[in-house]
Amino acid sequence: MAALASALAHQPHARAVLLHDLAHGPVHAYVFYGPGGTGKRECARLFAAELLASGARDPDAARRHALVGSHPDLTWVVPTGAHAMRVEDVAEPVVAQAGQTPLLGAHRVFVIERAETMSADVANRLLKTLEEPPPYAYFVLVTDFLGRLLPTVVSRCRQVRFEPLPRPVIEERLRADGVAAEKARECAHLAFGNLERARRLASGEGEQALRLAQGLVAAWLRGDVEDAPLLDVQEHATQRAEQARSEVLARFEEIAEGSGRAKRALERQAAEVARREERRARSEALGFVLFLAAALLRDLALAAAGCGDELPLSQVAREVAQHTASGPLAFARAAERVERTRLALALNPAEDVALEALSLECARDLAAATARN
Repeated sequence: MAALASALAHQPHARAVLLHDLAHGPVHAYVFYGPGGTGKRECARLFAAELLASGARDPDAARRHALVGSHPDLTWVVPTGAHAMRVEDVAEPVVAQAGQTPLLGAHRVFVIERAETMSADVANRLLKTLEEPPPYAYFVLVTDFLGRLLPTVVSRCRQVRFEPLPRPVIEERLRADGVAAEKARECAHLAFGNLERARRLASGEGEQALRLAQGLVAAWLRGDVEDAPLLDVQEHATQRAEQARSEVLARFEEIAEGSGRAKRALERQAAEVARREERRARSEALGFVLFLAAALLRDLALAAAGCGDELPLSQVAREVAQHTASGPLAFARAAERVERTRLALALNPAEDVALEALSLECARDLAAATARN
């Protein structure tokens, strides 16, 4: 339990709920909710390990197997759809398997990631199992968006809230990963409490995404509505999508080697999975660049408001703020517009139209604000 307590050090609500329940008896279902990158997935695995260790002949071995994903009584579900969970993701792995007694220990644990992607059909398929769970089964739903879950599902679960991580904590983790101090500081600042995002920012991919976001913002400040910055962003997303597709096909090729008659069926399955991963990777890459563009615009709003001395603003915001007279309100409104577009693309990817409209509106508003000042 020490590992779980340590992972929850900066999550007071989750720490209080989970450690209390482990000491006095867990309920059958939980929903871990809160912003991404706050440790929900790690804590779900550690919590599952403790549940599986309870009543096991060898608790330490049960924990070890759970933590490396090899415990036969731990089922971990990740949506296989590009933007949504499919019925097949829960029908057999969760609903059917929950009716079978544990293979090794006293309990079975089912963890469902990105639970907000469950459609009504998927959620209803799971609902009866949550309403009448077997006595040995525990369920942990993990989501960044509690409001997108069906209320009937949420009502069957104990809610466990996770908060954004403090910036100094993220900075410390990055430095422990070997990231240079100044870079760790800026990545922690731009990540808005999300450790996963901060680590991604510190990578080569993150550096490229930040340059693209800077290019977008710089073009909007000039009132530039040419296609070049958008085309660069879309080309980046295309490359990420093609990489994801290639990785899926390479994995299936290894599996299909020597499969005989089953090879054709595996190839069809590979093509379907590759298409979903391609769409997911493209959406994720676009969303990351747009998130960074919104973050830079918020920084510019703060710098324009004279908060640069009190807050650890990104270097690019400090530099741009010296060369523009735009007021903080114009930057704040542009940041809100970018964020709305990012969220809309995640749900309904009409990419070209949404990005072109965003660029035109931001360039118009920011250039007009600069002209007035």
